[in-house]
Amino acid sequence: MYKLLIVDDEPQILEGMRRTLDWEKYGFGCIETSETVEDAISKAVEIYPDLAIFDVRIGKDLGYDAIRKLNELGLPAKYIIMSGYSEFEYAREAIRCGVKDYLLKPVNRVKLQQVVEKIIVEDLHGTLEGADHEDVNIDPVLGVRYDSLSKLINRILLMVKTEYAQNITLKVVAEQFRMNGTYLGQLFLKETQMKFSEYVMAYRMLRARERILSTDEKIASIAMSVGYSNQGYFYTHFHNFFGKSPSDLRK
Repeated sequence: MYKLLIVDDEPQILEGMRRTLDWEKYGFGCIETSETVEDAISKAVEIYPDLAIFDVRIGKDLGYDAIRKLNELGLPAKYIIMSGYSEFEYAREAIRCGVKDYLLKPVNRVKLQQVVEKIIVEDLHGTLEGADHEDVNIDPVLGVRYDSLSKLINRILLMVKTEYAQNITLKVVAEQFRMNGTYLGQLFLKETQMKFSEYVMAYRMLRARERILSTDEKIASIAMSVGYSNQGYFYTHFHNFFGKSPSDLRK
């Protein structure tokens, strides 16, 4: 049984991190949370966590300073830093403390899953039996392996994943690849059996569901974060896609 400590000064982030992964399936039977560095150090010394996830800023304190203190105390925990900042200085200090990874907020569930699985196998010498493993080599919308798709389609899918929160359209993509939009749309449909607009909508819905289930963000904020400035369209698409409203999904 592994022990996990999550440290962030925002209660909704703590709750979201508890819900992002099915920690029990990964063998974590003890999960503790802290909102201050002082409490985090106290709990870490008490439970000796196998994995600890620290926000880079906890109130006026810095997460990597707490990690440095725990390292000095000789705790064998493995650490992950999460941050809303991409500044190099923060990442460099985290690396100096020996953290296993530096994740930007909002934390991507698949990325977190990959890091946790790697720590379990390589550092804790455990197994992933029973884990809710998502094959990152399979497209979440199409359900097919990326290596079964052409290089062009893979580049388009990557562009969607990078810019889905923006006003991404077939015209924008076609201009990016200097291709005729109608022809590109036909190629996409032929290979994926989906219209480009349908794929973008489905990908946005999956990302929205992930945020709804793993955070306490307002639905309106989530709608904006996945590319919907019109909440009415978002609610309609969500209900048509999942058969229930965002609020019902969160209940």
